Amino acid sequence: MNKKNKMKVLLSCLLTTGLMLTACGGDDANDNGGGTSGGGGATTALNVTTPVVSAITANTAVVSATATGSAITSRGVCYGTAANPDINGTKQTATSSNMTVTLAGLKAQTTYHVRAYVQTSSEVKYSEDVTFTTAAETSSSLDTWKAPTYVDDYRSMSAWSQRAQWNLANVHDPTVMKADDGYYYMYQTDASYGNEHAKGGHFHARRSIDLVNWEYLGGTMTSTPSWVLTKMNEIRAKQGLPNVTNPQYGYWAPCARKVKNGLYRMYYCVVVDNYLKSGKPTSEAFDGSWTERAYIGLMETSDPATNKWEDKGYVICSSSDKGKDGWSRPAADNWEGYFYFNAIDPTFVITPNGEHWLIYGSWHSGFAAVQLNPETGKTMKELGDPWATSPQGLADNGYGKRIWTRTNGSRWQGSEAPEVVYHDGYYYLFMAYDGLLVPYNTRIARSATIDGTYQSMGNDATVLTHPYKFSGSQGWVGISHCAVFEDGSGNWYYASQQRFPTTAGGNAPNAVMLGGVRSIKWLSNGWPVVMPERYAAVPDVAITADEIAGTWEHIDLGYQYGVMKESSTMTFAADGSITDGIWKGGKWSFNAGTNTLTANGVELKVQRECDWEANPRKHTIVYAGINGEKSYWGKKK
Repeated sequence: MNKKNKMKVLLSCLLTTGLMLTACGGDDANDNGGGTSGGGGATTALNVTTPVVSAITANTAVVSATATGSAITSRGVCYGTAANPDINGTKQTATSSNMTVTLAGLKAQTTYHVRAYVQTSSEVKYSEDVTFTTAAETSSSLDTWKAPTYVDDYRSMSAWSQRAQWNLANVHDPTVMKADDGYYYMYQTDASYGNEHAKGGHFHARRSIDLVNWEYLGGTMTSTPSWVLTKMNEIRAKQGLPNVTNPQYGYWAPCARKVKNGLYRMYYCVVVDNYLKSGKPTSEAFDGSWTERAYIGLMETSDPATNKWEDKGYVICSSSDKGKDGWSRPAADNWEGYFYFNAIDPTFVITPNGEHWLIYGSWHSGFAAVQLNPETGKTMKELGDPWATSPQGLADNGYGKRIWTRTNGSRWQGSEAPEVVYHDGYYYLFMAYDGLLVPYNTRIARSATIDGTYQSMGNDATVLTHPYKFSGSQGWVGISHCAVFEDGSGNWYYASQQRFPTTAGGNAPNAVMLGGVRSIKWLSNGWPVVMPERYAAVPDVAITADEIAGTWEHIDLGYQYGVMKESSTMTFAADGSITDGIWKGGKWSFNAGTNTLTANGVELKVQRECDWEANPRKHTIVYAGINGEKSYWGKKK
């Protein structure tokens, strides 16, 4: 749009709980209260009033407006920290002409812009731009904060009939996106304690307005799309292999993203547990071949609240650099894999310049990057046969370029679940290392370009999460295969499964899969850290140096395969010295403006979080930092 400089009229000024609220005109003739956007010009008499903001707290605000007209397809409010927010950014929809919505998850002491809007199929009309500033958190906010009450050990309510109580129970390989209606939507691999999920379809969904309380929505797919069997037998015919008539399917690791206003895409995985040679299920006798390839498909929806998705079919499948016939396997314990790229664990990225990319892969030879057509969501390049005699041949056939491998030359390596996000000039690759049940840990690397080269801080990728144990708890293992997402206001989060260790007692404790959402903070060098305690919407009351002084539990997350890293005591004296713990003799200082604690030369981000190990649960202060290939976690006692 062409911007026009205009004198604006101050419409209103009111004081709400000591905060300034002003209404300011838009800065474009087609982007203010009297303008329209969209093709074809105005065809209906639309009207939207200037929003009124009330009940402003540190993290929430109530916005009221009225939108009227005929043929309305959507109405609501859009908001953000930049002037004139629009429907392509963060918004919250309303269902009636008298709109009243509550904005949640706001940052304390932050100025927000908000506009009401009304939309038809041909135009969007916006209200005036109104600003408001959230309150500062106070100590009284901590006094009134209530810790989450849901139980971590959900085995007593794991039945399908009790799914309304699950909250974050039975979460495995989550993906999370924030939608236009203000909700966060989570989808996942088909997995649950006792396989109760099997009673309700595939790629199960839940949603939350605050990242703490989650509503279970059920499966997004009722049956396996027919294209999977068709495509599989089409490929098998080219290989001279018999048709498979009744394949054994698995449903793994979706990735859901908002593409644009009114369009959401979910890339999902269907694996086939049948042998290549005979087509028989892998539950039968080993037939001297590798198992069938995996497939990535695509679903779309215009409104995730309906939990209704339209399948768009095949995207890509597992591919081999060993040619059409190189699928033989001398023994079931031979790991010289037939596939070079394994078509599972997709992550979908839209670059700042509008390119769409799919990153995928696990275990075999590493992760692949392939560019997508933004209009269709399918590969930009038409796919050839899913085999070649070299990695370059696979790239030529459209299956992508390898961007990360854990071990050069290895055909079978413990790395999976790539999750790529863009932040401040870099693409950050979060990934899972090692086996699922106990050793699972999260690593990080980054690149200035989407297709690499990705580099770590040390000789190996830095550990962000690791099996761990604070005192007074059984600890957690299996913490990885993460979703990384932002809330539209600059707050970043990490969501993953976490499991009880085998020593936790009761029936099958390691099959307890609880979802864990944690805050991400960014260090001054640009790298992210994952906070040690789960997010619980603890008020962001300013932390002082006096609160840092005292006794902490400190965990060194240096990598040890299959080992739970346990906490030890660390004491920060009021005079800035460290008097106990592994950093004894060092110094510490605290920058309250950036919530940065520097201890023994290590930069640590500090935040208020819930002490989940305390009984009853209470708020506390935690820290996280990185030193080369490992992270440090801490919690104030």
